[in-house]
Amino acid sequence: MSFKVLVVDDSSFFRRRVTDILNEDVNLEVIGVAINGIDAVEKAIALKPDVITMDIEMPLLNGIEAVKQIMAKAPTAIIMFSSLTHDGAKATLEALDAGALDFLPKKFNEIAKTTEDAGSVLRQRVKQLARKKMVRAARVSSFRSRTVVEGKAKVSHATPPNVATKTTTHQNLTFRKSSGKKYKLLAIGTSTGGPVALQKLLTQLPEDFPLPIIMVQHMPAAFTLAFANRLNGLCKIKVSQANSGDILKPGHAYLAPGGKQMIIDGTENAAKLRILEDNSERMAFKPSVDISFASAAKVFGGNVLGIILTGMGADGREGSRLLKSKGATIWAQDEESCVVYGMPQAVKVAGISELSMSLESFPAVILKEIQHG
Repeated sequence: MSFKVLVVDDSSFFRRRVTDILNEDVNLEVIGVAINGIDAVEKAIALKPDVITMDIEMPLLNGIEAVKQIMAKAPTAIIMFSSLTHDGAKATLEALDAGALDFLPKKFNEIAKTTEDAGSVLRQRVKQLARKKMVRAARVSSFRSRTVVEGKAKVSHATPPNVATKTTTHQNLTFRKSSGKKYKLLAIGTSTGGPVALQKLLTQLPEDFPLPIIMVQHMPAAFTLAFANRLNGLCKIKVSQANSGDILKPGHAYLAPGGKQMIIDGTENAAKLRILEDNSERMAFKPSVDISFASAAKVFGGNVLGIILTGMGADGREGSRLLKSKGATIWAQDEESCVVYGMPQAVKVAGISELSMSLESFPAVILKEIQHG
């Protein structure tokens, strides 16, 4: 079975290029193209694609407004193409807030070193989002089929199982007993789906949050400052892009800058950040969750609450493993609430995470845990 894709861009060259790249995979089929936002909305409704690739700057209706209308009329997994500029970053973050799930640089040489590798990344990301949609559809379909009893359609006012599970999980977790550990740091790692996940989590934390927070989000260098500024404007806590020499303070979240590595130095009572240029070919992620988590283990030992949120791949698994070996606590986002269940699955399968929970559960459970309630 192939996944259906709608390609949206006002450039005929880019439409052809993306179409050719996607059609190289037997599991992907471009079923249509759209030349502007209005065209995109109409074809999303008519063609019912599994995934849409969407440009931001388009005539008549831009990508952000198109995303809003599609999510209201025909909810679909959407991946944005963005320019690596400050304005491009701000627009992309708005599109993600509107409902898009992922983004990629529009210039293929900024995705990977070769066109072939860039095409592979694009195909992989599209398939990941398509699979997520199929899993959700299957679960809802399974729920609906169970409401049919003895040949008669039984009207049910219950929510589908994915929503019910979230509520139950949240209620159970808020009543769990705190471990009693004296935490000194909250460390968060994430990738695909992370911008929205971090926004939902951090906006629920109080201004007097008692711990410093480090965050590693896989994101291009041009995006992280705009993302940190956006979060700072939305959150009660302070949020900033990390700089070398920053002293870790309670109620302050530090976002690792894109294209670099964030290291914690010093002692747990006098910890500060060091930002490293990383020109290494062997490091796939810049910033890397593993590297930042490993430095947290060295400085804070077991006094860390580590959280792995939605994301592709397994970055964060080895850093979490090291943290846990020091006595730290590791939690992971559950599959249902993830955009891509890669990084959280990696720590869960490895037996590293102690709890898996929905995204909405994290704020209350974090506060319960660190306040020894």
